[in-house]
Amino acid sequence: MGRGIVYGGAAIGPGIGIGIVVGNAITAMARQPEAAGMVRTTMFLGIAFTEALALFGFVLAFIIAG
Repeated sequence: MGRGIVYGGAAIGPGIGIGIVVGNAITAMARQPEAAGMVRTTMFLGIAFTEALALFGFVLAFIIAG
């Protein structure tokens, strides 16, 4: 039960974070198309770091279980 709550909580945060990162990146690319390459690279780094939080929650759920 606790493992599911921990992983569920750890998955909600990164899901919201990735949505914010991608939404702001699309806004930035629409405003300044000439900077799209740099914005895209920064967006992927942001997604990777945010997704790492979900993986930390996944590992933490296993640590709590056993």
